[in-house]
Amino acid sequence: FGSIISYKFMKVAIQASNFVKNERQSALQKTARILLGCFMVLAGIGHLTFQRKEFRAQVPNWLPVSKDFTVVASGMVEIALGLALIFWLKKRKQSGIALAIFYVLVFPGNIAQYLNHTNAFGLDTDEKRFARLFFQPVLIAWALWCTGALKTSKTPNDKLSKS
Repeated sequence: FGSIISYKFMKVAIQASNFVKNERQSALQKTARILLGCFMVLAGIGHLTFQRKEFRAQVPNWLPVSKDFTVVASGMVEIALGLALIFWLKKRKQSGIALAIFYVLVFPGNIAQYLNHTNAFGLDTDEKRFARLFFQPVLIAWALWCTGALKTSKTPNDKLSKS
């Protein structure tokens, strides 16, 4: 059932994205952006529904708010960021930066899951939980790259070499 919803959502996202003219975004970047946006929306829905318990396991004990509030709030943020990646193309780069910052902000949850030996999402060994820590930089880079926020800056020497 979830895969049917994912497929239909992805199809609508691609169709909607085709209506807006993208400024210098490759087909690979566009596809990666839409995939990441869909992933974020589905993760956000999971926060609010069927994966709520799993996400609560990742909330660090030292946070001064309830775990349930943290999970619900982060789920709503994930849905908003996912939708922004897909549909708010005029602010695509800003959405990518916001998502990268979000990934940095939730990283302590991944660290807490490792340090507290908390089983969730199939991460039932310290080795798996430790390996998961290295995926966060990949998500950050993905968010920045697929939105065009991660570009090589041009130096003054670049301008001289073209003349």
